[in-house]
Amino acid sequence: MKTLISWLKQSAPTATFALVVGSGTVAAIQLVSVEDEIKLGRDAQQAIRKEMPEVRDTAVRGYVSSLGERLSAHASGADYPYSFSTADYRELNAFALPGGPVWINRGILSAAKNESQVAGVLAHEIAHVARRHSAQQLTKGTVANGLMGLLGAFIGDRGGAGAAAAQVAAGVTANSFMLKFSRDDEREADREGVQILQRAGYDPRGVLEFMQILAAQQGRSPGAVAQFLSTHPAPASRVQELQQLVGAAGGGRRNSEAFSSMKQRLDRLPAAPSMARTR
Repeated sequence: MKTLISWLKQSAPTATFALVVGSGTVAAIQLVSVEDEIKLGRDAQQAIRKEMPEVRDTAVRGYVSSLGERLSAHASGADYPYSFSTADYRELNAFALPGGPVWINRGILSAAKNESQVAGVLAHEIAHVARRHSAQQLTKGTVANGLMGLLGAFIGDRGGAGAAAAQVAAGVTANSFMLKFSRDDEREADREGVQILQRAGYDPRGVLEFMQILAAQQGRSPGAVAQFLSTHPAPASRVQELQQLVGAAGGGRRNSEAFSSMKQRLDRLPAAPSMARTR
């Protein structure tokens, strides 16, 4: 599947998009506002729902949504309309769209040993949204490729580009917004994620423990974490950094009856399909 930038190059119509450049650097350009992020994420979410199989069990989906809402209430930054969806895939992966939508694969729920580990994964993705990492990557990629007009068409309703935005949104796929964040972005998301866990009353060691699960899984079955590795640093490197970040921190919620009930329901579901077989 195409990345967002390559897809815009090939498929989007031209539209007018005005910017004001301060110091002349990419970092100084205010290209994507919070409002823009929310619109981008909403349009992408609609497109993704058409191609991404979701877990049908309402209790499992409700568990993920409830946990995500509890965590996102403690996120810093803008008041994004966070939402949480569960993809019916066996692979271990999660990602966040601009402006609030977060997806987690069923494979992560199956692999997790306690609730704080699932919370750690969700908190990390929430942190990417809260720290506006998608907006930063979109700005850098758009400026680097000279695509300001095309991004304007995607955001829409600027210079009469609403129809163009709809055309662009219709071509978005799941991988379009699975941007590969920088190492600094990942470190910041880990720091913010740990703070979210602590503010929400969870044991921050959960995120470290799940990175250790990912690292072990990578050794046993690389294909199970291939998608994760395409958009995240290798688990082993993050384990070392998280050990320093979490340190000897302890205490906080690690498990719940809701988690145990969710795991029991997962065990009764048909086996989750592989991402490779549904693409």
